[in-house]
Amino acid sequence: MHTNPPACPQCGLENTYPDGENYICPDCAHEWPMAGPADEDAAPGDGIIRDANGNPLADGDAVLLIKDLKVKGSSTVLKKGTKVKSIRLVHDNGDHDVDCKTELGNFMLKSAFLKKA
Repeated sequence: MHTNPPACPQCGLENTYPDGENYICPDCAHEWPMAGPADEDAAPGDGIIRDANGNPLADGDAVLLIKDLKVKGSSTVLKKGTKVKSIRLVHDNGDHDVDCKTELGNFMLKSAFLKKA
């Protein structure tokens, strides 16, 4: 049978479950194939950072948050729909691959929570 299903590539939460040939995330309703590559493995080794819709991102792009993000260790929340301008891509910092500046401060974000504006 299946071991623990992977965390959702869209929202990062771990409540996913297998259903037929797909994994399903009950939190954001994202579905992806079990046999297919996960979001970060979409094109292995190509080094392209993509937004939640699969569009390639580049330094200087403007992006929108696709969900509210609570900032770890504080009561700050980055609201869904917030536009972030002039992002900087970081290729060697684990899963947080976008460096940005908002009116609330500087943050490292996961590209899975962003869409190109």
